[in-house]
Amino acid sequence: MDIVNQLILVAAALLLISILVSVPSRRVGMPLLLVFLALGMLAGEEGPGALRFHNYQAAYMVGSVALAIILFDGGLGTRAATFRVGLRPALSLATLGVIITAAVTGLVASLVFELNWLQGLLVGAIVGSTDAAAVFGLLHAQGLRLKERVSATLEIESGANDPMAIFLTLALVELLAAGATRLDAGVVVLLVQQMGLGLVLGYGGGRLLVYVINRLPLATSLYPLLALAGALVIFSGTLNLGGSGFLAVYVAGLVLGNRPLQANLGIQRFHDGIAWLAQIGMFLMLGLLVTPSALLAVALPALAVALALIFLARPLAVVISLLPFGFPLREQVFVGWVGLRGAVPIILALFPLLADLPNAQRYFNVAFFVVLVSLVLQGWTLAPLARRLGLEVPTTPGWHRRLELDLPGQLDYEMVVYVLSGDSPALGETPATLRLPPGVGVAGLIRDNAVTAGCEAVRLTVGDHLLLLARSDDVETLDRLLTTEKVPEHLRESRFFGEFVLDARATLGDVAGVYGVEVPTDKRDASLSEVLARAFKRRPVVGDRLPLGHLELVVREMEGETITRVGLKLMH
Repeated sequence: MDIVNQLILVAAALLLISILVSVPSRRVGMPLLLVFLALGMLAGEEGPGALRFHNYQAAYMVGSVALAIILFDGGLGTRAATFRVGLRPALSLATLGVIITAAVTGLVASLVFELNWLQGLLVGAIVGSTDAAAVFGLLHAQGLRLKERVSATLEIESGANDPMAIFLTLALVELLAAGATRLDAGVVVLLVQQMGLGLVLGYGGGRLLVYVINRLPLATSLYPLLALAGALVIFSGTLNLGGSGFLAVYVAGLVLGNRPLQANLGIQRFHDGIAWLAQIGMFLMLGLLVTPSALLAVALPALAVALALIFLARPLAVVISLLPFGFPLREQVFVGWVGLRGAVPIILALFPLLADLPNAQRYFNVAFFVVLVSLVLQGWTLAPLARRLGLEVPTTPGWHRRLELDLPGQLDYEMVVYVLSGDSPALGETPATLRLPPGVGVAGLIRDNAVTAGCEAVRLTVGDHLLLLARSDDVETLDRLLTTEKVPEHLRESRFFGEFVLDARATLGDVAGVYGVEVPTDKRDASLSEVLARAFKRRPVVGDRLPLGHLELVVREMEGETITRVGLKLMH
């Protein structure tokens, strides 16, 4: 019993330290995953903790479940609108891009480690996928919002490329274990089977899970557990049927995250927390697995592989994969640099160990070293590079709290609470005079810790708590109406987009008429989006400007191929 108690104490202490250390690491821009890995190594057999852990079977099981939870949470947080913008380039990166990355990195690995080409390709496949949590954790920690298409492409790619890398690794491990020296047509058949079953079972399982959650009358706290259990059933069931369980669980998360769902906010918050726990636990465990002295033995050739991956394989894969989609050079440069490696390569490096392949320990050490180099080199430079390339856009102010409402037959509504600050645009207004979106209702006003009667006629002041009943889609509009966020001068919307923001469906004639600007008669009925689209020989991007007499139009937002909002700037 003493040993069990000590293990619980050590595990709890490591978890507590990991959470506490995350605060200073965010301030200096350090990747959190690097912190967790370092703590695991310090607790390992060659660190002060002196814990010996070499159970690869247990590590694989824990790592696989943790990855499934992280992918499910990633799917839950991905909005359907994102797919209209970045689906095609992201899928190209997640399939063709992973293959190119694996092939180029594998060629370098086979040269520096004197491996045959199939063994080198295995090394390339192991380190072939990016880490969604690492990328967006770093960007969000530094308050960075990227241009829509870049952000959407990276978000979908990092969630969708894991299944491809896992498939390639498993296929190559099976071939090497069978003594094969070349690829055959069976690999293509296996790919179609894995991806096909993953998509079908993930979508079908997700729809079934939505139906069950919305029909069962459970205690509120049980819905997140039901979603988690359902996700793991979809994951393991798909694996047992010969499909890609990782793709299936990601797709199931996408379905749940984009459907009206009972206890939706509770499910989202629970899975956000459980995904963090999975990440911390997985990286601490992987840190325990490695022997630092063994890394030194492969340091120089592994560094060559890491640099080839970062500076050659990933950029080349990005250029080829994004060729049909017209990405500007600066966006390609950034997407090429955002090839941050995380947990997946280390988990995949366990497959050769479990299959008892020759050089298996070397593959593991190389993968671990590549992840360390990627986290240090790329992880610390993501946000500065995004700003340097001009890919940062103003963030939407969001100083509100969201409260879940489970109303029978009404799954779309939630309670949003705003605490009005001294620079809120709503000060001096009354709730009745606020230009609230259609369908948004005022639920109450709390002032000086008391509910205010007849609140709709009361003028709003600093410190008021305004309670609104709203749909989730209206929250961003309410943020703009009720809050002001402190942002750098160069990112103020009036500087970035123009004095006003207009619906891109407005006609050029209507806008020009308001400001007394003459435009040709044949262009008066054209929408602002049509004018901008015709003005550029390439596809417009966010931030493009078009002078029109005394006015200048600025592309503010795009969804897919369509301009949705336009900034209007007066030319002085």
